[in-house]
Amino acid sequence: MKDINIVLVEPEIPQNTGNIARTCAATGASLHLVKPLGFEIDDRKLKRAGLDYWDKLDITYYENLDDFFIRNPDADFYCYTTKANRSYTDIIYPKRVFLLFGKETRGLPEELLVANPTRCVRIPMRDTLRSLNLSNSVAIAVYEVLRQRNFEALRPGTAGTTRGKSQGLV
Repeated sequence: MKDINIVLVEPEIPQNTGNIARTCAATGASLHLVKPLGFEIDDRKLKRAGLDYWDKLDITYYENLDDFFIRNPDADFYCYTTKANRSYTDIIYPKRVFLLFGKETRGLPEELLVANPTRCVRIPMRDTLRSLNLSNSVAIAVYEVLRQRNFEALRPGTAGTTRGKSQGLV
């Protein structure tokens, strides 16, 4: 298991999950998918969005949210939700962190949020809009954790080195 773990609870849109898989591959984060999924894992749209990065991913599947917490009893987690008061930048993320995101149409289960108010964070945005795209939200969250760590995992010569960086490209 890696230090940064992205948990998608019942994702519905294959393109979003594919984009998130690509972000995980590019940043070295693990991807955790909590069923039921709104698509088949072999969905063409999912594979297309993730491009040729599927073999570079660390993916774990769970039957439901209870299964996730049973298998990760000590998970230090944060729930990303539009219903939180605290900004995601107010958190100093622990070394091994799980960032939880809910389904595109409804977010995370209300009972999870109510039971864990100190673990709920939001990405600030205008009040007149409902939410950001799920894959954009995940990217914002992952890069905040990486920023707090001075992008150490993504520096040339580390396990996170990409083809572009090794060629001197930004």
